[in-house]
Amino acid sequence: MSDSSRDTAEGAGWGATELGTYKRLMPTEVEKISWLDPRMLWAARNGVLASWFGDPTGRTRSRWVAQRTAAGAPADKVIRRDDPDRFSFLVIGDTGEGDDPQYAVVPGFLTAGQDTRFAVLASDVIYPVGSADDYGTKFFRPYQDYQAPIYAIPGNHDWYEDLGAFMRVFCDDAPPLAPEPAPRLLSRAWLRQLLWHRPRKGDGQQLDTARQLRSAAAQQAVQPGPYWAIDAGPVRIIGIDTGLLGTLDAEQGAWLREVSQGPRPKILITGSPLYVDGEHHPCAIEGGGTVDDIVRDPAHHYVAAIGGDIHNYQRYPVQVDGRTIQYVVSGGGGAFMHATHTIPRVDIGHVTEKEFRCYPLRGDSLAFYSRLYGRRLRLRRFFTLTEAEASAVVAERLGIPLTRAQQRTARLTWRVRLVAGLLGAGRRPDRAARLRLPVRKIYTSLFSPSSATYSPPFFKQFLRLDVTPETVRLRCHAATGSHAQEVDPPVEDEVTIPLK
Repeated sequence: MSDSSRDTAEGAGWGATELGTYKRLMPTEVEKISWLDPRMLWAARNGVLASWFGDPTGRTRSRWVAQRTAAGAPADKVIRRDDPDRFSFLVIGDTGEGDDPQYAVVPGFLTAGQDTRFAVLASDVIYPVGSADDYGTKFFRPYQDYQAPIYAIPGNHDWYEDLGAFMRVFCDDAPPLAPEPAPRLLSRAWLRQLLWHRPRKGDGQQLDTARQLRSAAAQQAVQPGPYWAIDAGPVRIIGIDTGLLGTLDAEQGAWLREVSQGPRPKILITGSPLYVDGEHHPCAIEGGGTVDDIVRDPAHHYVAAIGGDIHNYQRYPVQVDGRTIQYVVSGGGGAFMHATHTIPRVDIGHVTEKEFRCYPLRGDSLAFYSRLYGRRLRLRRFFTLTEAEASAVVAERLGIPLTRAQQRTARLTWRVRLVAGLLGAGRRPDRAARLRLPVRKIYTSLFSPSSATYSPPFFKQFLRLDVTPETVRLRCHAATGSHAQEVDPPVEDEVTIPLK
């Protein structure tokens, strides 16, 4: 088994001697997304408009679901598979930027997934706005050699064109929705509709050609809508759609309560993680209650809740009424990397630093961002920290031991400490309380929306879950872009979850 980032710096991808083969999978021309581009921000404006003028997601989703039910999809939205009691599946989140970081995940994904029964794509299938024209290079092409079905839940980016392309690809080529009646002139809804981003005329003309890349019978999957449940072997996997603003409408909330009933062990897949960055986000349901209320109810038998949207890996084993629920963030499937070094010392839900896991390690995250800032600001000699310096200063600021095995403490100069502070490196809870979250993340937020680099290490990841009647073994596999880790994807974290 190859080294992980918890073993060696080489296991983290630093100093990789041989580049992976992923570039052979890529198209000749690659669109490089920058979220600092005003044109990109304007195209992705619907989330802001929804927060200003009211969120139409719930109503639109209800119309999509009604259309699918009328077309013969099961009313309970449950996909009943014939998997055996012992099987495996993959979870990968926030994939669709279509550039080097996404394709670098694919070889390891295929290696680790050879014997899996299916995969679940958790949030943001396509960046920047979920267009049908982008599915060829950002979904069908990268996963053309995965010989099993792929189910998906949409992220906010898939909703930026009202989910039309997502429904065409994953929901039996669902036809477009009929136009809604025009809203009252000069109303908030009228203003929203006036400014709303819509698909380009003729969008999706190449979709039928793109589908041929995943046309084998074994690869086909039809899901009943943007949210669903899968009965597979001894478990029920429930995927929810949190739309543009990370909440559930009342109709979906009622369905979630219904499909969560019963003794069968359950795993939630959501586009909005419930624990992330040392904070609890229970996910409100319109009309009252939260998603986490449902997950925590002992009558529902949830054992894990896995969320995308945040582009890294985190795990919080939270004690709930004498049992442990694994709350996981898994959004490192291909988009730019969200920093982990800004996560303060963890102490939430009786989860401390001893139990908390993340990838990339905070020191590697800080080293990555120091290189990014050094390059962007043309101050490489000042900003760039070695991985040893970054790991040591994070350990000092959080008051924790060095994470990497057999690592020695580097000399910490005033420059190292200053750069760590400027880049928002993690703080102890008492200090973090004095430096509120928006301020603490301002430096990493400035460049992170376009921080995808095009040479290793990428610090991407995906999950493999091995199910038996007694347990689920969850493993986080890393993808750095090096050849050795394509052949043998390192395991960055592993936990065995009891089902009984």
